[in-house]
Amino acid sequence: MGSLIEFTNNYSDRSTNTGYQFEFYCDGCGTGLMSPFKASKIGIAGSLLSSASSFLGGFGNAKDNAQDLLRGKERDEALKAAVVEMKQHFKLCGRCGKWVCPAACWNDTRNMCEKCAPDLQEEMVAAQNTVTAEHMWRQARQGDMAKNIDMMQPDGKPADAATCACGAVVTGKFCGECGAEVKRRRNCPNCDADNSGAAKFCGNCGHKFG
Repeated sequence: MGSLIEFTNNYSDRSTNTGYQFEFYCDGCGTGLMSPFKASKIGIAGSLLSSASSFLGGFGNAKDNAQDLLRGKERDEALKAAVVEMKQHFKLCGRCGKWVCPAACWNDTRNMCEKCAPDLQEEMVAAQNTVTAEHMWRQARQGDMAKNIDMMQPDGKPADAATCACGAVVTGKFCGECGAEVKRRRNCPNCDADNSGAAKFCGNCGHKFG
């Protein structure tokens, strides 16, 4: 339809036999807005004629064909009227040519849609939230958030405990029973891979142990 060139083609026809109504959608977020319902004169007249035909034996296909033709013209007029009405509820972006809703997709300051001219305040808040979330995940991966967690192993030993060759539980570098140096193993805080206690870098991801 030529009249829709000046407005959005993104719409649905919600019309029925009793009247005409159209739902227009924002080209940005897809939010729909319904046009006012307009009763169909043809539909009302057709209902009266159908009632009359049941008494008079019907008027045949000629009546139905005429009705369909008139309904098509009436629908076109209803759509044109809906376009005029609904254009007032959308904004046209002069840069991209999209019709968008003013509530979520329009930047009043720049007089363009937010895709072409993002709201800088909203972008700043979104960026801050993203950075904060990334920082939290980085802390979690590095184990910084484990300081308030019970670090005892299920068997009751400290998480950093090792077992000497003599069988003693050792928490230091040397065994308190036999004096032997205990070579510990460590889990990488970056990828959780098991490494030798003497390793300076993780053998799985290359993380440097502090």
